[in-house]
Amino acid sequence: MAALRVLVAEDDPVIALGLVERLRSLGHETIGPARDGGQALELARADDPDVYVFDIGLPGIDGLAAAVQLADEGRGRPVVVVTGSDDPATIERSVASGAGAYLTKPIDTRELAAALALATARYAELRAARQALEDRKIIERAKGLLMSALNLNEPEAFRRLQRTARERNLRLADVAARVVEQEHLLGP
Repeated sequence: MAALRVLVAEDDPVIALGLVERLRSLGHETIGPARDGGQALELARADDPDVYVFDIGLPGIDGLAAAVQLADEGRGRPVVVVTGSDDPATIERSVASGAGAYLTKPIDTRELAAALALATARYAELRAARQALEDRKIIERAKGLLMSALNLNEPEAFRRLQRTARERNLRLADVAARVVEQEHLLGP
């Protein structure tokens, strides 16, 4: 795995130091550790890390709420949750908040490495799925515009988008986005 910039948020100084040392031994750069959720938010906004390793039980804003808030701000990243509890409700809350991996204390280096790999892989899959959905939506919209403006049926409109993409060496979604951008030229 390539070196990552990892924001650590853990209120227990001994555990925080252990996480930082383990991450560094794995070849990663660390940001923090943040002592509470507010400081984690500040550091994330200032330093733009690749991954968040957040304790759930942070003072102020807990780690899960901080991760959700950052995602809402467009700063979503892979999240590894660290907690002293293996309570099923906490695990469910972690998954619902978008955490890609869940670690219970004490944490060893192998578990941390595996959690980072898992969280980054899950995050990449989720982003790819979201992008595919957005691409599909824009393609459907462009097909509809072409069908309406040029009196084409759906297969003809799709073929026209495909042909243009092929001829211009562009992604189909990019051609569709250009059609949608020029919607005002296609109709009354």
